[in-house]
Amino acid sequence: MSAHLPITGYLDRFSHRPGETFTAHVGLRSPAHARARLVRVISGDPNPAGPGLRFEDLSAVFATEFAGIHQPVALGSHAIIDHAPARDPAQACTWTALIMAGLPHETRTVLSEADTAAQVTLRAGAIGVEAELAWPGGSLKLRTDTHLRPRTWYRIWLSADPASGVVTLGQTDTTGAAATARAEARGLRLPSGGTLLFAAENAASPSGHFTGKIEEPALLAGTRSSWPDALARTDLPVIGLWDFGLAIDSQTIVDTGRQNRHGRLVNAPTRAVVGARWSGTEHCWRHAPQDYAAIHFHDGDIDDCRWQPSFTFTVPETLKSGAYALHITCTEGEDWLPLYVLPKREGPHAPIAFLASTFTYQAYANHARGNADADYMSRTKDWGAYPNNADHWPLYGRSTYNKHADGSGISLSSRLRPILTIRPGYLTFNDPMGSGLRHYPADTHLLAWLTDKGLDFDVVTDEDLDDEGLPLIAPYKTVLTGSHPEYHTQGTLDALSAYTHSGGKLAYLGGNGFYWRIARDKARPHMIEIRRAEGGIRAWAAEPGEYYHAIDGQMGGLWRRNRRPPQQLAGVGFSGQGKFEGTYYRRLPASYEGELSWVFAGINEEIVGDYGLSGGGAAGFELDRADPMLGTPENAVILARSEDPPKSFVTVHEELLGASNTISGENAPDLMRGEIVYFDTPSGGAVFSVGSITFCGSLWRDGRFDGPVSRLLENVVRRFAGS
Repeated sequence: MSAHLPITGYLDRFSHRPGETFTAHVGLRSPAHARARLVRVISGDPNPAGPGLRFEDLSAVFATEFAGIHQPVALGSHAIIDHAPARDPAQACTWTALIMAGLPHETRTVLSEADTAAQVTLRAGAIGVEAELAWPGGSLKLRTDTHLRPRTWYRIWLSADPASGVVTLGQTDTTGAAATARAEARGLRLPSGGTLLFAAENAASPSGHFTGKIEEPALLAGTRSSWPDALARTDLPVIGLWDFGLAIDSQTIVDTGRQNRHGRLVNAPTRAVVGARWSGTEHCWRHAPQDYAAIHFHDGDIDDCRWQPSFTFTVPETLKSGAYALHITCTEGEDWLPLYVLPKREGPHAPIAFLASTFTYQAYANHARGNADADYMSRTKDWGAYPNNADHWPLYGRSTYNKHADGSGISLSSRLRPILTIRPGYLTFNDPMGSGLRHYPADTHLLAWLTDKGLDFDVVTDEDLDDEGLPLIAPYKTVLTGSHPEYHTQGTLDALSAYTHSGGKLAYLGGNGFYWRIARDKARPHMIEIRRAEGGIRAWAAEPGEYYHAIDGQMGGLWRRNRRPPQQLAGVGFSGQGKFEGTYYRRLPASYEGELSWVFAGINEEIVGDYGLSGGGAAGFELDRADPMLGTPENAVILARSEDPPKSFVTVHEELLGASNTISGENAPDLMRGEIVYFDTPSGGAVFSVGSITFCGSLWRDGRFDGPVSRLLENVVRRFAGS
């Protein structure tokens, strides 16, 4: 149990309103007495040169004690049919499937069937194909001893005849290369009507998870000694045949046999993937589901830890909207379970809403970057930062920025698991010029600044916006984003667009925002899906033919590829990227005179933001620029522009046509810039965008929230909020 943290957990969702109840699921390394208390999260930056980790103890509002128990994590996806097709145990049977092994040098379980008396298991990998049979008074194991090749489809099968005792095992690839093994077993009995698993064995505690694709698993009547054409469909009578090309947008697998023994998927394997018969004529699975009749299983998949509830917290009617956390402790350690409290549905509302980028937090959830070296851990200890880096805890699942063991990209992410990267004080980088914060803790720079300036604000989240649309944010005079609102659904973009076009004022305070399209399953609201289709700065590339989400059947990838580039909403869009380091903005003439000079009122400097807790500068890491070709409104005004991008910076791929040619016609190096942009909408709304991920890190200077960046944002927020 050493792979488990001393204490950790997750909540049923990221946010609730007063009167609603959070359910906490907590697991301990060893059973022990545990406690929980409520804190308000004011600042999540542990840097001693910054605002520090700041919490308000709200034990008087909520505190509880509970019996902490060990709660295991069961990684690995599989399919389960609780009641396999029934037949005479003395009847000759054949089990078969098409497979592409993602880890061909490791032996993993393709299928397993067991009742109370007998069991059959079919495995594949380094030994070729292996079959193991067990029955009262006997057992048998045989294998083909012909290893599987990577990225190759095979037909594998096992035929067993209790009457003759003959058992035949075989594999055939799509070129016709075959291997078989044969044995005889006296007294052979086969399972019937028990539990059938695909991609795992042992229903009580699934193990041996297959990593790779499985298509067309079937249970057939009769036997065969060969299968010369791997893609040929069976000529034996069907007892059960599961067509993975049906119900692709669900967690159900459909049995097309007469007994209709449908099954369910566990831990969300990837659907809408090309199968053995993909023709390449269609790229959308909705148009040719027979080409997508495979499921990609992985040994690291997880969709829900399924931990028992530990305690509940009902949000008091009087608790103000904001960022909070449940601080959980036991003798061996502590953890924080962040949460957001929304305002009451009927109000009153603050003039300002902070939109927490929970979809982006979830996309990066438990991102293992491989950078938690000795220097990183030393800084973490010296600063009293959050001590548990995702690199060291694979048990809790990886992020959509990581890959599965077979090299395929992780396209699904769940929030029903411990997410270490969403913790106050979590350091993403060992930043030599600042704090090295991203996402959740980085966004507390803005929340701490709002608190310091006495600006009244509420908090809403991406998930709430996707659920409720425009009515959620319509009451607010202004909506502020965090540092990196990268991932969005059509619902969230529609709501924000409607808000700015109905008089709302949006402040986009980050970079690389509104970039990737995600799908979300309303039946499983804790899951999001991302397909990293052609174009964009990508941690991995989706396979050809796998650009469409399984959840909603829509084209994945960049919103820009879906004709909704960020410039249409925010006036700026992703243009340059580098290491976690920043530079400054130089003010342009429009910032000194004219209708928008108020934005820089009280600022005398021409250079703005050449300091900061995020990479050492306000314009850094990922930069956005205006582009009329991509939808920046004609009335948009560029008030300031970044200069001198660090040597690590590059122009983003989607701007390049070749080594030097760009879509806009500008020189590629010139596109590595961030721009501060303002424009009004015809309805009286407005948009202010800063075009940089590191901007909010520069709200702090010389030991307090002060300086040109702080003054600039205060001018805008107070104007937008009417204060």
